[in-house]
Amino acid sequence: MWLSLLDFKIANETLARELAAQFLERLPQKKNLFPYALEILQYLSAKGYHLHLLTNGFEQVQHSKLRSSNLHNYFCEVITSEASKSLKPNKEIFDYALEKCNTCKEECIMIGDNLDADIQGAINAGIDTVFVNHLKMPAHIQPTYTVYHLKELETIF
Repeated sequence: MWLSLLDFKIANETLARELAAQFLERLPQKKNLFPYALEILQYLSAKGYHLHLLTNGFEQVQHSKLRSSNLHNYFCEVITSEASKSLKPNKEIFDYALEKCNTCKEECIMIGDNLDADIQGAINAGIDTVFVNHLKMPAHIQPTYTVYHLKELETIF
């Protein structure tokens, strides 16, 4: 928030801290999901896939977001950058996730909507990828698969 305020020539550290605290408090209350998100989680779970969430977010915020949007029961593990002490696209957060989930990269696939963090990060770790290209943007990184709507994941899984 500090840097955002500076963009508007507002050098108010107290305000920046207050805005940051309010943002982290309100963020988990947002319940909007991508179209078909709940349905694809149900579909993948029913097919026996073990789903894990890998996020650059904070522990408390991510768990609150999952509970408020009723998605928490779909994920076996929630791996955050805070817990792993690394950020996507760094290989270390993916290595941490593989260890925490007691699996290997050959048994995993990263589904993500951010080319630089999700897709490049998984590629860095040697993990196959699915780029969910909601915005139909040109890809400067080559994922294993590309879909434009979550429903299309059913053609892969």
